Amino acid sequence: MTDTIVQAEHIVHTFGGTIKALDDISVSFERGIIYGLLGPNGAGKTTLIRVLTTLLKPDSGSASVAGVDVIHNPTGAREKIGLAGQNAAVDGYQTGRENLIMVGRLYNLSKKQAKERADDVLERINLTDAANRQVLTYSGGMKRRLDLAASIVGHPEVLFLDEPTTGIDPRSRLGLWEIINELVADGTTLLLTTQYLEEADRLANRIGVIDQGKLIAEGTANELKTQVGGDVIEIHTDDELATVVETLRGVAASEPIVDQGRKTVTIPAPRAAASLLEAVRVLDDAGIEVHDVALRRPTLDDVFLTLTGHATEEAPKPEKQKGRRAR
Repeated sequence: MTDTIVQAEHIVHTFGGTIKALDDISVSFERGIIYGLLGPNGAGKTTLIRVLTTLLKPDSGSASVAGVDVIHNPTGAREKIGLAGQNAAVDGYQTGRENLIMVGRLYNLSKKQAKERADDVLERINLTDAANRQVLTYSGGMKRRLDLAASIVGHPEVLFLDEPTTGIDPRSRLGLWEIINELVADGTTLLLTTQYLEEADRLANRIGVIDQGKLIAEGTANELKTQVGGDVIEIHTDDELATVVETLRGVAASEPIVDQGRKTVTIPAPRAAASLLEAVRVLDDAGIEVHDVALRRPTLDDVFLTLTGHATEEAPKPEKQKGRRAR
């Protein structure tokens, strides 16, 4: 049997009595993995994190972390968890070391233990050289690393990271990815929310796809990609995408997927190169100008588009999100 460490069942939460942020969502995963919660802004990811970390009481449903009921025993649950939110929760007027010592004391560590733990964590996240500088002098990437350090000072069994790499440069993102993998190797279990498809693909052992407060798919990255099928053809064009879709209906085995932001249409390619040649032929016959056409393997972006009809970077259409916009 699997050792389930996080479990949420039929969670519902509504803001203002009308905005359903979480709509009967259930999710669970076992100890020792990275579980990625993938979805666009407003999907409900942060709201679910807030429920699981005792910051928000749901309207209905149940949830537990490391065997502790987060709704009825929030104090006990907080002893098991660490949280790094979307904004770095550190004091800019204190030094990096002072921030971590303060957090250690909040975890009831002695002064000596808090100092030792702060030095250990600073070394782990490569901030020892900046430990005695005020945090307000740190770069955005350094602040994110310090925030992550603060979340692990108390040796949490489960660490919740809410879009930890949003707004930082690619180099800092890669550095945080390394730290995250090291934490899991040392025995920490992670729930990671992200709207970056590459991040979910690279880090997560299992992925839950959330949209408009509902969990709409779950599995490994490869399992989710099989929902799209084999190879796909991606067409980039400035022509009217509706015309392109109509032209490709006779070629595509299923409904073409449209990404308005990137001006692309994607269709399955069950016969690989032969499907590609046929698509190019019908587009040419219709007089449609194509900037680029490629045959490739499906990505998590294709999965999300197939499941929801929009990309992770896009907001859902107004008629879909009415009354269900999440924070």
